[in-house]
Amino acid sequence: MSQNPETPEVELSANPSDRVSDAPKDNWVDKYAPSPSRPYLRLSRADRPIGTWLLFIPCVWGLTLSAAVDAFKLWDLWLAVSCFAGAFLMRGAGCTWNDISDRNFDAQVARTRSRPLPSGQVTVRGAVIWMAFQAVIAAMILFSYNDIAIALGVGSLLLVAIYPFAKRFTWWPQVFLGLAFNWGALLAWAAHAGTLPPAAIFLYLAGIFWTLFYDTVYAHQDKEDDALIGVKSTARLFGNQTARWLRLFLVGAVLSMGMAVILALLPRHNPLQMVIALAGAWAFGWHMVRQMTQLDIDDPASCLRIFRENRNAGMLPALFLAVAALM
Repeated sequence: MSQNPETPEVELSANPSDRVSDAPKDNWVDKYAPSPSRPYLRLSRADRPIGTWLLFIPCVWGLTLSAAVDAFKLWDLWLAVSCFAGAFLMRGAGCTWNDISDRNFDAQVARTRSRPLPSGQVTVRGAVIWMAFQAVIAAMILFSYNDIAIALGVGSLLLVAIYPFAKRFTWWPQVFLGLAFNWGALLAWAAHAGTLPPAAIFLYLAGIFWTLFYDTVYAHQDKEDDALIGVKSTARLFGNQTARWLRLFLVGAVLSMGMAVILALLPRHNPLQMVIALAGAWAFGWHMVRQMTQLDIDDPASCLRIFRENRNAGMLPALFLAVAALM
């Protein structure tokens, strides 16, 4: 599905201080950022930091599990800091690209029509320049890594470019989001170890299942508007069978993470380390089970709240893996 070429470009808003409707109240952008920067920071979703966390957490998984194999190094301090900065920048660039591609769709959806492009706070030209600026800074960080990590980082750009269009040709756009958002698990592992073993692939797969879980929840917020404008999603595909599919994704995420831990740590013959790392996968799964007991897919506020809880869900295995790496 292509964008409607007859949909006119919106005029610049007369009130560029307007906040985005689904941003958390009292977010730092609306409270503290200089007024001229606010539309661009909103374009990058800086007023909604959950996306940065969801992009950063797989990097932490890759870094901590690879360090559990051969111990932390001083270099890992830079990897942790730079991965967070890179997640912030690439999430911002990706969201900017997404909003450029979807600006006409977003104008037709109640939750998204207040975003900077459809509301006219930012022009398309300004958005393109802002996207390029973020990508260049992120590239400078990436080029401090080893060759395999650099190659992986460059390769991720194809996934980022495709994702905004996925919902126009497949009912499974969340798969493309998962492929892009969890790439950091591979990149951080490679940046630490200089290799990409099978354990890293299973960790990446765990992240993809996790994204299918949380982004299906997220997509239920817009299912009625999406149906009207013809946008596809797993939320619309699953409908009343969503709980069944979420359980499958939950199990897939936990089993894949468990397999990653076993493949990575079995050669070390350290039972306590293995138990601690596997406990992280177990805690991860139970957090998602708890989310499902509280989820109402027909209540957008419930969907958004449960979606945001996945920062804590993802940090649980990261903490257990970090402890395991210290053993």
